[in-house]
Amino acid sequence: MKYILAFWFIFLFQAVFAQSTHRRYLSGTGLNHTVMWDFYCSDGNNSRRWSKIEVPSQWELQGFGTYTYGRWYKEKGVKNPSMETGIYRHSFKVPKEYTGQTVQIVFDGVMTDTEVLVNDCVAGPIHQGGFYRFSYDITRLLNFGGKNRLEVRVSKHSANKSVNAAERKADWWLFGGIYRPVWLEIKPKEHIDRVAVNALCDGHLLADVYLSGAKSGYCLLATVENLKSGELLKEHSFQLTDSATFYRLDTQWEDILPWTPESPNLYLLKLKLLNRSGQLLHQHQERIGFRTVEFRPRDGIYVNGVKIVMKGINRHSFHPDGGRTTNKEISVRDALLLKEMNMNAVRSHYPPDTHFLDACDSLGLFVIDELAGWQNAYDENVGKRLQREMIVRDVNHPSIVLWSNGNEGGWNSTLDKHFSDYDPQQRHVIHPWADFNGLDTHHYPAYLTGVARFTNGYNVFMPTEFMHGQYDQGHGAGLEDFWVNYTSHPLFAGGFMWAFSDEAVRRTDQGGRLDSDRFNAPDGIVGPYREREGSVYTVREVWAPIQFRQLYITPSFRGEFAITNTYLYTNLRDCRMNYRLHRYPSPLQKEVDGCCIDSGEVRLPSLAPGETGYAHMQLPSCFWEADVLELEAFGPDGKSLCNWTWPVRYADEYLKREMSSFLTANKNMASLSQCDSLVTLSNNGIAVSFRKSNATIAKVVKEETHVDVPFTNGPLPVGMKMELVRYSTRLEGNDVVFCAYYRGGVDSIQWRLSASGLLSMDAVLLNRASGGGGFDDAFMDEAVLNLGLTFSYPETACAGMRWFGRGPYRVWKNRVKGTNYAVWQKEYNNTITGESFENLVYPEFKGYHANFYWATVQSRIAPFTVYSSTDGLFLRMFTPQEPFGRQDGINTMPDFPSGDISFLLDIPAIRSFKPISQHGPHSQPGIVRIKKGDEGLSIRLVFDFM
Repeated sequence: MKYILAFWFIFLFQAVFAQSTHRRYLSGTGLNHTVMWDFYCSDGNNSRRWSKIEVPSQWELQGFGTYTYGRWYKEKGVKNPSMETGIYRHSFKVPKEYTGQTVQIVFDGVMTDTEVLVNDCVAGPIHQGGFYRFSYDITRLLNFGGKNRLEVRVSKHSANKSVNAAERKADWWLFGGIYRPVWLEIKPKEHIDRVAVNALCDGHLLADVYLSGAKSGYCLLATVENLKSGELLKEHSFQLTDSATFYRLDTQWEDILPWTPESPNLYLLKLKLLNRSGQLLHQHQERIGFRTVEFRPRDGIYVNGVKIVMKGINRHSFHPDGGRTTNKEISVRDALLLKEMNMNAVRSHYPPDTHFLDACDSLGLFVIDELAGWQNAYDENVGKRLQREMIVRDVNHPSIVLWSNGNEGGWNSTLDKHFSDYDPQQRHVIHPWADFNGLDTHHYPAYLTGVARFTNGYNVFMPTEFMHGQYDQGHGAGLEDFWVNYTSHPLFAGGFMWAFSDEAVRRTDQGGRLDSDRFNAPDGIVGPYREREGSVYTVREVWAPIQFRQLYITPSFRGEFAITNTYLYTNLRDCRMNYRLHRYPSPLQKEVDGCCIDSGEVRLPSLAPGETGYAHMQLPSCFWEADVLELEAFGPDGKSLCNWTWPVRYADEYLKREMSSFLTANKNMASLSQCDSLVTLSNNGIAVSFRKSNATIAKVVKEETHVDVPFTNGPLPVGMKMELVRYSTRLEGNDVVFCAYYRGGVDSIQWRLSASGLLSMDAVLLNRASGGGGFDDAFMDEAVLNLGLTFSYPETACAGMRWFGRGPYRVWKNRVKGTNYAVWQKEYNNTITGESFENLVYPEFKGYHANFYWATVQSRIAPFTVYSSTDGLFLRMFTPQEPFGRQDGINTMPDFPSGDISFLLDIPAIRSFKPISQHGPHSQPGIVRIKKGDEGLSIRLVFDFM
């Protein structure tokens, strides 16, 4: 009986197994899921001895070979440092039950020249090209039922010059090794080899089915299953009339839900191959999406009949701990992060991991899939093979809407016509950075780009790289101007920022140090471990699918918001929006946490994409008691799209309310004293000394504890001149007053130390012709980068900052969006954006902070708080440190004012690859124009040193 049972078990196993494709991994599936193989490295670290290595991996990250950045050839006298080779060995068993099946060994990615031996026999020709899936039929070489020996010989540097030029002289890290999974693929002798589909949004499906061993009279069955609902659509049957190796299915499916990035509907195409007796020989499954992609010259890119605008970014397959070895979890997390930033598109410089494309399919992202070639191209023979490997692997992903042939000159034009050989969808082919094939992909365009190109051109415009993000530059900086300008043009199809993440690799040869090769690779909007920079939130707001017309909350506000729907496919009736009203007491009240005093729904109108209308909220009775109104929108999937805030109470109103309960009954008389060089004001235990020479603060003392508050050496002018003419002092009730009068950009500054111990500063700027500042008698039309007043405060005394204003990230003049009004807390840090990888603390502490109402400078010795009653004032906290690895010592940031803490009416913009002069209006220096009779500008502050 047991023999009969064993026979039936084997029979059933073979019958079931023969029906489907079976994948048996010889390696792990990715980073943190690996299998140990034997390994020998020829040169570099840990070389010339046999040891163990994780597969898949990059051998540098495993401690072998040499780390090399792809711009090594730019260094004078440097020879190619990445010439090592590696030998991998691994034993594996093939069950006897696999006898009679076709077995292929599949490599998902190896860098770069790869020779494969199975049981000491060569599996096939050496594969060249590091970013592509390749395979060998090894059926004849296997020992079924016993052990098998696999040897893989990998050369990091290719024997083919064009492969080296295209892949190994590039602006990215160069790695070696088997970095993507390896598996056996087992199919019956008669099987479906592969499928290439053209699934249109109307349910029409063409499927090119490639067969092996099929004979005349065999039958193909096709069904489609909705992966969300599980609904199985009716089956279509097709009979083969000859011994076909290729058959095109032509089917029509009803009630299909199309794929878009906003509703990524997916289906499972199931194909079955039956013999003449109706016996199932093999079944094949392919996840697909029904959508129609068209490129219309002098018009745009259309998906499902809708002209699209791609909000995109360039992304490498990269992780600090694995190099180009990643995993599904990383891919899903990255795709979710792109969606969180309201992006709908992504581009890679080579075919990315399939699990990343799967994530783009299921989460909803357009993809440009690219044949590698960075400023140099593959030769025709190698290029055609790699082109086929890329398209055959990726052709069925609905997320892919364009093919790219190389990058920035790295295209072989003879390959352009062959994309259609393997793609029944006939997707459009581009040459990134070129004006080619009706689509201008000009890299790093200026705000007013293009004589006879975009500005006055007639080709579709889609920069495949723009908003370069080196260090803290780019991405959000100036994006709003570019986007408003570009989207107003009917031929704009979108753009792709450079780049997604800082590519700092963990150096196993340097104690685990993270290395971005100085300025070459810190270009990300996120850090190497996906730490969020400030631009993440700027992009999230600028690219939010709901856009607000500029609004101020005034007594006339009745709960109405003018909004525009910038979705491509979604009506706003399918979204929702909530409001929250916040109250934020100041430190004067000894309560600074704030609270939500009311919340509710904002009614969104039914607006089709592109339409503008009005959202409404019912104002609660407590509305005018709030300090901040916050709105948050949610998409049809329930996920947050963005949140926005507006002040309900302006700075002077807010401060007046907070100070109203701080009036003191202190009857101590204020005192005023002078010596040869100082004027000292004293009141309620606070003494402030001003220099007679220039009316700057020399010392602030807490008299009871004899503690000095090291806030000194100001006010000094920023962006203007001021020269002390005279000063006056007086006692005014229980207050003491020191008033300084100037010529130049400042008219006067009045200091008042009140009986409550608060020191107020009322500075009047530019309200009269004073001659000393270089302004004429009526006005000045001079550009300013910074304008305001500055003071000194030692960084060593500062432990952190708590403030009410826009935050939590620092801002630049052209990167304020994405910050919101609230009370924020930051501990002191000296983060160098894109460089402090071992302690990458975001938000950065140093820099400009927008629209501050108050800020407490935290200190173990002498904390103090400053309040503003001037709206729109910027608070500068110290000077960010320039990256040590910046190019040739060129500063990455505009110059900061002198001093340490500044109060500014205007601040500079930061560049994004292009100089500021080539950016939009929000990046340009401010122009000050004051006429006789104007009240002028003012900066009004209150300091609490107690």
